Amino acid sequence: MNKVRVRPIAALGSAIVLMAGLSACDGSENNVGIGVNASATEAAAGPYGKYDPPIEITTVRNLSDIVENNVLSVLKDENFENNRWTRLYFDQLGIKINYNWVVKGNDTSDPYLLKVNVMLASGDLPDIIPVNATQLKQLADSGQIEDMTNLYETYASPQLKEILSEEGQGPFDAATFDGKLMAVPQTGSSIEQAQFVWIRTDWLDKLGLRPPKTMKDILAISKAFSERDPDENHKKDTFGLAITKELFGGSMGLEGFMAGYGAYPNIWLEDSAGKLAYGSVQPEMKKALQALQTMYKNGELDEEFGVKEGTKVSEVISDGKIGMEYGQQWNSIWPLQLNKNNDPNAQWRAFPIVSESGDPAKVPLKFSTTKFFAVRSGAAHPEAIIKLFNMHVEKNWGETQENEYYYAPPDAESVWQLSMVQPAPTKKNLELFRTLDDVRRTGDKAMLTGEAKAIQQKLDAYASGSKQGFALWGWERIYGPEGAEGIVDQYDKDDQFLFDKFEGAPTATMVERQTTLEKMQNEVFVKIILGAPIEEFDKFVQDWDKLGGEQITQEVNDYYASHASLKKQPLVKG
Repeated sequence: MNKVRVRPIAALGSAIVLMAGLSACDGSENNVGIGVNASATEAAAGPYGKYDPPIEITTVRNLSDIVENNVLSVLKDENFENNRWTRLYFDQLGIKINYNWVVKGNDTSDPYLLKVNVMLASGDLPDIIPVNATQLKQLADSGQIEDMTNLYETYASPQLKEILSEEGQGPFDAATFDGKLMAVPQTGSSIEQAQFVWIRTDWLDKLGLRPPKTMKDILAISKAFSERDPDENHKKDTFGLAITKELFGGSMGLEGFMAGYGAYPNIWLEDSAGKLAYGSVQPEMKKALQALQTMYKNGELDEEFGVKEGTKVSEVISDGKIGMEYGQQWNSIWPLQLNKNNDPNAQWRAFPIVSESGDPAKVPLKFSTTKFFAVRSGAAHPEAIIKLFNMHVEKNWGETQENEYYYAPPDAESVWQLSMVQPAPTKKNLELFRTLDDVRRTGDKAMLTGEAKAIQQKLDAYASGSKQGFALWGWERIYGPEGAEGIVDQYDKDDQFLFDKFEGAPTATMVERQTTLEKMQNEVFVKIILGAPIEEFDKFVQDWDKLGGEQITQEVNDYYASHASLKKQPLVKG
């Protein structure tokens, strides 16, 4: 008996995936070819095996404004249920995806989270259940989901295993209960949460101001933008800094501003004794809140920020009434491109966040794995979710990648968000910038492939001055010579990243009290900014301790003490 082992590969076109571990007892190589009908079990073997006949799986989704307005509105013959990603999963894997329901908004928005919570409480679960960490713990504790430990080891491709492990064991710790992996973590990139201060440089130039080097400079720029009529309409109708009622987040968030005062809300820090402490209740927060309160009194903040979500504040930015905001690298695509579209003379640029002293500021990075894919107990094909993960990374960054079609084509740059699962390499954007920067130095575009090639085409289109290229201004602000990713490169090389030290599953008290504590925090911080006495912060700290914060801190430290490896930060330098 001759045994032939063939490594599974991702097939292109109509080719069928080769089978792994097939035995040819008659002495011939028994490869599966086009048109061969294999059983569903056999055809699904390996990371990329295709179900034949096809299978159907159910799940639930959110529909974000970006997908609705920037993707589906411009694509022909594609919709949320039938698009290039759903067709890829069906054609290559034999998996048909059915959505039990779809809710508009982000997957962290109240309507979506409420809908998921109602679904979990009802017990009417789809096959694939996308959840946050707290919801995952509830499912695991109730025994409603499959143990994925062996399935992940068997079906995850080497490339997927590498990508999901790039930031260490934390994402898997967060999905592991009683030693069992109960969901596939959709790891995020911590370093891509890094904030910058985005500033209208045309206003800087007009008012004779320089880029900031200290927080004193930030405050001076904000004051000038609100008082010195940078839009030259002879009205006092501009604001120095954009913030929203949520206060924190990837766009118009205050994490970078507060870091300037050594305040790091919403993450766990290691103190001088090696214990973990919650950043939101540390005394440095008072100075940051006091500064924002002064800015509000001076008219530098939109007086209605306390009731405005990000989409509403983006309209103020679009109208050219705000000159500065803290946010992540993608902010040039949204919301800043909106302002550029309305006023081609507007120019924004990302600058490093700054400190009071002028020393390099620490850049806080919250634990980035917030989404997990669990499988309903008893689902017919629990391995299917892993195959979707495999295919997503393969078609974007693998040997058969078609990144320019499946990830960010010029006509629909966020098309990757149509995919049900969205894992990505941790350092991909930083490495892309470094590759593109090498090309700028050498002029050798022939070295570009995949996503780097696609982005260079966007940069070239923008440089051409064409109408189509103008719409790609946001990409140039990320990957161009003055791009935000160049600052990530600087942060990385200067060791400025400050990582969240708690990476485990939510503790018992977190599950019970965290939502209440976060709501209280937001309400108190907004009130202080609007003018409440700064002493309200001290009362907030006391209340936070009494209402569960003290117990959570103990639980977090118990976890931290039992995971000594966490004392080493993830390696992100490259």
